[in-house]
Amino acid sequence: MAGHSKWANIQHRKGRQDEKRGKVWTRVIREIMVAARLAGGDLDTNPRLRMAVEKAKAANMPADTIKRNIDKATGNLEGVQYEEIRYEGYGIGGVALMVDTMTDNKVRTVAEVRHALSKHGGNMGTEGSVSFQFKHCGQLILAPGTSEDKVMEVALDAGAEDVLVDDEGAIEVLTQPTDFEAVKAALDQAGLTPGMAEVTYRAENTIELSEDDQLKMQKILDALEELDDVQEVYHNAAL
Repeated sequence: MAGHSKWANIQHRKGRQDEKRGKVWTRVIREIMVAARLAGGDLDTNPRLRMAVEKAKAANMPADTIKRNIDKATGNLEGVQYEEIRYEGYGIGGVALMVDTMTDNKVRTVAEVRHALSKHGGNMGTEGSVSFQFKHCGQLILAPGTSEDKVMEVALDAGAEDVLVDDEGAIEVLTQPTDFEAVKAALDQAGLTPGMAEVTYRAENTIELSEDDQLKMQKILDALEELDDVQEVYHNAAL
């Protein structure tokens, strides 16, 4: 399946995350705390916490920092209580946006998200206004040059739903959220290490934008991602 270069997008995103390492830590800590509060601090029985801890380790977070925040969330230490809130809206050219936040003050958070959108030409939508345009799934992307046949054999045997290849040769493996860990483990065991692997919301269709509108759309994404309470921003723009 042809498509835009997902590998280039990954490298771009990783570079931006490296520039904002402190913010990455803040977001991962919140994810750890919410996951631990909802389903306990045992990694073996809490897949969401397990994935959050993997993100923390990938961001070079010290083990004692990880443990301290799990303890806060499970009541062993005093800590802030965060709640998850999703906002939906629109960017440039009707681009669909979903903004996942974790906050201890939802009045502040909704005001900040609304301001970031309106300041740069976007606007808030109602609940459910764009979420139908995204699929909740596991997504693993491997670098161009990886053996498509080998990826397909390993991934499909492990329970993947689909394997796609873009114009640049990057390989995208899609799974049900519940099958993500098994497929990732199978790929790792076969020596096929994804450049990106996460449970995400993937746009069913993308919207093409002019070069000028792409720059405007990037300003919206930057403004949202700069907000302390924002965890993830999903969109269907072909940037």
